[in-house]
Amino acid sequence: MIFKKDNIQLGLILGLLTPALSVVIYYFIKFYPLFSMGDMMDALRTNKRLITAITIPCLFLNILLFTVYINLRKDKTARGIFITTLVYALGALLFKFSL
Repeated sequence: MIFKKDNIQLGLILGLLTPALSVVIYYFIKFYPLFSMGDMMDALRTNKRLITAITIPCLFLNILLFTVYINLRKDKTARGIFITTLVYALGALLFKFSL
């Protein structure tokens, strides 16, 4: 089972996949069927307030995943999730406040 492994690469992969899953879920909740995924990405580029609406669930899911791996005492995997969470949050902030 995936929860039994403990390595930083797994954490990095999980930390990247979880926000991607969250964006897809957000798309189906808020934009589907009226808009395509490309339309949603265009809306993100033009309306920076949407970045916060998408980023919060993504980070929340990563925090939940991080907590699961900390409680399972899989510290290396949790470290990988934490690193990607920080990079993701920093990237979202930079994108939001860029010109």
